[in-house]
Amino acid sequence: MDHSRVPVLEALEAFRRRGDIAYGPPGHKQGRGVDPRVAEIVGLDVFRSDVLSLNGLDDRRQSQGVLSQAQELMADAVGAEHAFFSTCGSSLSVKTAMLAVAGPGEKLLLSRNAHKSVIAAVVVNGVEPIWVHPKFDAERHLAHPPEPEDVRRRLREHPDAKGMLLITPTDWGSCADVGGVARVCHEFDVPVIVDEAWGAHLPFHPALPAWGMDAEADLVVTSVHKMGGAVEQSSVFHLQYDRVSPEVLAQREDLLGTTSASSLVFATLDGWRRQMVEQGQELLEGAIRRAGRVREAVAEMPGLRTMGREVVEEGLTADLDPLKLVIDVRKLGMSGMQAAEWLRTYRHVDVGGSDSCRISASITHADDDETEEILIDALRSLVEHAEYVERRPPVRLPEPSALELEQAMLPRAAFFAPVEHVPAERAAGRIAAETISPYPPGVPVVAPGEVITDEVLDYLRSGAEHGVLIPDAADSSVRTLRVVARS
Repeated sequence: MDHSRVPVLEALEAFRRRGDIAYGPPGHKQGRGVDPRVAEIVGLDVFRSDVLSLNGLDDRRQSQGVLSQAQELMADAVGAEHAFFSTCGSSLSVKTAMLAVAGPGEKLLLSRNAHKSVIAAVVVNGVEPIWVHPKFDAERHLAHPPEPEDVRRRLREHPDAKGMLLITPTDWGSCADVGGVARVCHEFDVPVIVDEAWGAHLPFHPALPAWGMDAEADLVVTSVHKMGGAVEQSSVFHLQYDRVSPEVLAQREDLLGTTSASSLVFATLDGWRRQMVEQGQELLEGAIRRAGRVREAVAEMPGLRTMGREVVEEGLTADLDPLKLVIDVRKLGMSGMQAAEWLRTYRHVDVGGSDSCRISASITHADDDETEEILIDALRSLVEHAEYVERRPPVRLPEPSALELEQAMLPRAAFFAPVEHVPAERAAGRIAAETISPYPPGVPVVAPGEVITDEVLDYLRSGAEHGVLIPDAADSSVRTLRVVARS
């Protein structure tokens, strides 16, 4: 296929060249009506390129084949049989993928280290989750993806399960044995969905961890805005084999997706695919070397410890994305949240993630010598000023087994059940009616239907007192909890 072509961008360019005037949405009419004060900050070209597909580009009723051509090129670029663009982000794409495999009341295996969007999908879709617990790294207090034998065991226990949702890479860059999990699922003739939101770059360099399509996954969802070069909310479904019907996936996406798809998302997805096919290996080679140099510099900084290939072993993780820099800061006497706050406040450096133990920074093809040096200098400064950072009450981390809560009700049933709010000191033993996710990375500690324990309460309360953000809890201070009412 001719990967120099960019059908969406070409159609957008033609629309602007023709000077079409649209008498429908968007109401700003390609920037004519935008407040100049907004345009000064955002840029007028953003509005000039904000074209509803119906108004001259492409849509399902008046198709010029623009979008389908772009999707065919994407599929060819990454070795998929089909690709579908989504402008609603992978949070919605994962919900769609799950619904394409399992319907209300049906069972679906899910990695328990899933993002809160997966829990939301369980509530919305009404599937019965069969949790596959991750491998917990006690030394680092970190969850790595489950292994093939974990999946095999759960499929034997639940032979009526419709498939498996695997999350890889994690927010911290650890990667699953996708091929091993896929082969196990295929032995049971069920599909494996891979939530590869952090892995859009993986197909384009051989030194990176295995890409889901190459590792025999049936359906892979990527977020190109995370590690790629498209704008926020850009997501792609990648599909192969016949265990998930393209027609069913398209119908489920139509059910959940927007009818006002953003041309900005489509255009940047299209352009990123061309860039990666033409220049991806060279660009990513530079990024990998850059990440290596940052790791070497951090290794010389007292109190900081990067996570490296030492975690790639049985019982931990199958692989590691070298572009994800994960730095433990506990020896500096602070938490990752405090480190992130200090870097933002005093060095204007925003790291990608933080928790009670560490921070993370993503290196992409967009980084250059300047951003490399800024990050290294900021981390050196953090070390030099660590003694002046306010000491806060520590987050009381539970034992790994304490995070595996009993599922007493289906999440959907608990979420929509009659509820009451109880003080935290009286919440142990009650069934949660809400999702409670320390953020980032947004992995729920408590999901609807799970039985709350004293250990988890102590963890959440100490986290809130330390400054952990818990935005989805009804009470973000976790002084009270939303639980299923007793009959």
